[in-house]
Amino acid sequence: MSEQGERTAAGLEGFLPDELPGDTRQTRQLNRRQMIAEAVMAEGAMRIEDLTTRFGISLMTVHRDLDELIGRGLLRKTRGVVSAAPTSLIESSDVYRFSRQLDEKRAIAQAAMRFVEPGQALFLDDSTTVLQMVPHLHAKAPLTAITNSLTLMTELRGVREIDIVGLGGQYFSWCNAFMGGMTTAEIGRLRADTLFVSMAAIIDDMVFHPSSVVVDIKRAMFESASQRILLADYTKFERRALHGFAALTDFDVVIVDDATPDRHLTRMKAKGINVVVAPVKTTAQAANDAAAR
Repeated sequence: MSEQGERTAAGLEGFLPDELPGDTRQTRQLNRRQMIAEAVMAEGAMRIEDLTTRFGISLMTVHRDLDELIGRGLLRKTRGVVSAAPTSLIESSDVYRFSRQLDEKRAIAQAAMRFVEPGQALFLDDSTTVLQMVPHLHAKAPLTAITNSLTLMTELRGVREIDIVGLGGQYFSWCNAFMGGMTTAEIGRLRADTLFVSMAAIIDDMVFHPSSVVVDIKRAMFESASQRILLADYTKFERRALHGFAALTDFDVVIVDDATPDRHLTRMKAKGINVVVAPVKTTAQAANDAAAR
């Protein structure tokens, strides 16, 4: 295994979700693409023809899957060989982020639902943490969901009594979302009751993200919402990113999971930050029990 492959494989522990919703064509496709990505990252590089044999699919299907993964910033393709992209690009991809700290994200999302009331208009950002709110939203319908995330639009499609306001603009495949000046202009013409947002890092009680384009979208939503709620699992306190967004004191509520170190909880509460701690073990056990029934 190459040095790059060792780094990415180590970073991909838990890359595949423990479970995927339903047995649909889209679910099987996502599952296959994640397995292809994991295989390439473990090896560092693979011949494209070898992937057809390993996964029992046609060369055309392999190229279609690889093109999607390349567009998400996970892989690179040259002269019949596919290789892993640099780790920094991988960690920005929504495909990669989807299954990281999945139990924590589910617990935080469930805790966030106490701040949703029927009839509200919600800004929902393109983060994979906010995405975990989708299974719970029907219980608070009717709602209006305003989002730039194509993934979230797709997941909410067909959910009764939830109106979707899809924000257009320039499409960015690595996060499967629309961003740019057109998107921020659309946001500026709207007013929502509550924003649910997540960020990449928390440094000195400020939230940060590696992409200035993403920060612009989240800031526009922030300024157009009456209530702002931050969803952040414990790993956000261990990471660094370039572009600052807002102070934790600027949020009405900060929801974290119960693996967040006490020193962070004590400091935030001392600053008057409204911190909600979501119990991960209870939520994960409930999810397992529901799946077993």
